[in-house]
Amino acid sequence: MAQNFIQSIERAFEIIELLAVEPKGLSVTQLSQKLSLHKTTVHRILQTLLSRGYVQKDPQTLRYKLGVKFVEISSLYLNNIELRTEAHPFLRELVAMLNVTVHLAILDGSDVVYIDKIEQVNSIRLYSSIGKRVPAYCTALGKVMLSKFSDEEVEKILSTISLQQYTNNTITNVEKLIDEIRFARNRGFAVDNEELQEGVRCIAAPIYDYRGEMIAAISISAPTSVLPPHKDEEIAQKVVETAKKISHRLGYVEGKKDYQGKEMQ
Repeated sequence: MAQNFIQSIERAFEIIELLAVEPKGLSVTQLSQKLSLHKTTVHRILQTLLSRGYVQKDPQTLRYKLGVKFVEISSLYLNNIELRTEAHPFLRELVAMLNVTVHLAILDGSDVVYIDKIEQVNSIRLYSSIGKRVPAYCTALGKVMLSKFSDEEVEKILSTISLQQYTNNTITNVEKLIDEIRFARNRGFAVDNEELQEGVRCIAAPIYDYRGEMIAAISISAPTSVLPPHKDEEIAQKVVETAKKISHRLGYVEGKKDYQGKEMQ
């Protein structure tokens, strides 16, 4: 069977796997000898990995070791597994309580990424699925997760993307979006008023981890007939309470301060 391997990537992984079992690190010469690769090739690959934080170089011994980027990636991966496992029973409770579709998501740059979804039987068709990415600016999930940043940071994030008009209600004005995000920051929940999909409204609340950091959010989605604006406050409290239960399961202790020094509820 033909193997469509990219040689440079194969070699990069060989270097990474070898460094993983050499806690004291290895020099370019040692890596070259162990892998039977030319020193120039090894050096070029190491410089690429070094620039992205996947390896680090000891300035005294000139040996290379694995970098902190692997710790970051591993932590994110493990956190998402734990998050989904811990959150799932509470998401089911929320679905049963409100007869809605529930999402669990994380923020990646300017996008929301769904990591879990539970649909009520015979619910309205939603354009969402686990692993799908959607813009943060036109979703309740995105707006509530963007609320962990300052207004200036939000403006900078929004400046890097094109604000597309998905529905008649999509907010594409940066000042109005920042107002929406301020609302989420102050009230502890965010609303999507048919901004991504016609006929569908959403309410989202944030999830915090043991460090007091916002790491994810949950949302409910339903037709406007099920989730009319005049019920937002009442239903939002149920979403917020569920998000708090998940946060507590992840070790969050109420009264911790967020990055701005504001006490989180």
